[in-house]
Amino acid sequence: MDSRTGKKIRLGRLLSPTTGRSVVVAASHGVMSGPPAGLRTRAEIDAAFAKMGAADGVMVSPGMLPLLEDFYVGRGRPAAVLHLDWKNHGRRIYTPGKDGRSEGVLAQLASLEEVAAAGVDAVMTYLYIGQRDSTLERAEIERNARIVADAAKVGVAVIIEPRSSLEAEGDDALSTEVLSLYCRISADIGADLVKVLWNGSVDAFAPVAQSCYAPILVAGGPGGEDEKDTLQLAADSIEAGAAGVMFGRRVFRASRPEAVLAGLRSVVHEGVSVDDALAQL
Repeated sequence: MDSRTGKKIRLGRLLSPTTGRSVVVAASHGVMSGPPAGLRTRAEIDAAFAKMGAADGVMVSPGMLPLLEDFYVGRGRPAAVLHLDWKNHGRRIYTPGKDGRSEGVLAQLASLEEVAAAGVDAVMTYLYIGQRDSTLERAEIERNARIVADAAKVGVAVIIEPRSSLEAEGDDALSTEVLSLYCRISADIGADLVKVLWNGSVDAFAPVAQSCYAPILVAGGPGGEDEKDTLQLAADSIEAGAAGVMFGRRVFRASRPEAVLAGLRSVVHEGVSVDDALAQL
C-alpha cells in the first residue's frame, strides 16, 4: 500500500469516475476578505450548506471544517476541499501597499499531515506569478512545489489556482497567453487539478485547456443573480475543454442554490443544454 491509493480514492470523490468531471462549490471567501454576503453569520452558513449537498465537493477554510464536519459524513456526500491559503491580494479593506496597491503575500494555514488527519480529500492553494520582484515569484513556485510534495506523501489531492499579480492593471493578465502560461506551470509543478479564471469566450479559453494536461475547473467569479448566466458559463467551460466548474457566489448567493446545483450537474455531467437544464429546474 502507498499514498497513491489514497490520492486515487480522494480524487474519485471529487471527480466523477464516470464523467471525469466535477461541480465544486467554493465557500471559503471569509478567510481572505471577511464575511461574504450569504455566509455572514453561522445561521447563514448552516442554511447555505443545507442546500449544497448535491455538489461533488465543497471548499471551506480550516476554521469552518469543525463546524461543518457532519455535512461531509455519509455515503454520497460532497468531497471535503480545504482552502489551504490566506492571502491579501485584492482585498477591499486594509488593502496592503502604497495607494492600496501591492503584489501581496500568502500564508499556508495548515500542514498536510493535519489536513489528511481531518479526512480532507483535496486542498486548494494559490500560485501568484508575474511579480515585479522576482524573489516573490520564486517563493511562490517553491511554496507550491512543497505543498504538492507534502500532499503526495499523505495521499491528498492538490488544486492549484494560478493568478497574475498584475490583474488590477489591465486585461492582459487574463489573456490566453498568460492563462496558458500559468496553468501549464501549475500542471508541471504537479497539480492534480487547476482552477482558473474564465477569459471571456470558448475560443479564447480552449487553447488554455488544450495546453494544460491537468483537469481544469473554471472559477465562477462574481454573480449568482442570473441562473441562466451561471449555467451558460458552465456550458461554455465544458465546450472549451474544462473538466468542470468551481463556483462560489454563483451558488450560495443564488435565490435557489439547490436548483442551480441541479442545473450545473445536468450541464457538466450529462451534457444537457442550458435551455433544457433551465426547463428542468
